[in-house]
Amino acid sequence: MGNLFLQIIERPLLNLTMLLYGTIGFADLGLAIVLMTIVVRLVLLPLSLRTARTQREMGKLAPELERIKEKHKGDTAAQSEAVMKLYKEHNVNPLAGCLPLLIQIPLLLGLYRVFILLIKPEALTLLYSFIPHPGSISNLAFGFLDISTPSRILALVAGLLQFALGRMMSSSQQGAPAAAAAMNKQMMYLLPVIIVVIGWSLPAGLSLYWAVTTLFSVGEQLYIRRASGILPA
Repeated sequence: MGNLFLQIIERPLLNLTMLLYGTIGFADLGLAIVLMTIVVRLVLLPLSLRTARTQREMGKLAPELERIKEKHKGDTAAQSEAVMKLYKEHNVNPLAGCLPLLIQIPLLLGLYRVFILLIKPEALTLLYSFIPHPGSISNLAFGFLDISTPSRILALVAGLLQFALGRMMSSSQQGAPAAAAAMNKQMMYLLPVIIVVIGWSLPAGLSLYWAVTTLFSVGEQLYIRRASGILPA
């Protein structure tokens, strides 16, 4: 199982990072991680945009869901049937919001392993034959940051960016059911703390990835709002 994860997740991410490192990354591992993060997010962009739109549509259906809950109070079977009918009528898939999270979990695990591998000489033995061999890897990013060691400042930045994203997403889900709103509010405060705690002791490359991917998510939210007419063009 470990070897399968290595071949499907870790090795492709490592090779993508090294390809960028040796070409447009100018042999800067920090820049290569930023570019790799952007590439991964662009690949996932259609799914992410679809999920964001689904969440927005579910927010609009919140009043209808509350009416269904009141109408069929005490009858969970009737509630479930009416809710599924409502989702079908509006072409909404409530499970779509789980897909990006399910994809991000193995990616984060793979990236953690990649950042650990990158500080070891054997990392270069995992390169595909068509990837340019860099000879050696410098852990210095942007000329001053050693991304093989923890960076508490970068961990705090990643946490603050996640909090800003959480506030943005919370404000876009007004009208959601009370239980969902309470959970979103809890995650808005809890997730940044988790990110800071993790980044406090793990290689700075992971915090750098999270900061860049969160900035990308902020851009997605701004795009969705503008496309929905919430923001001025």
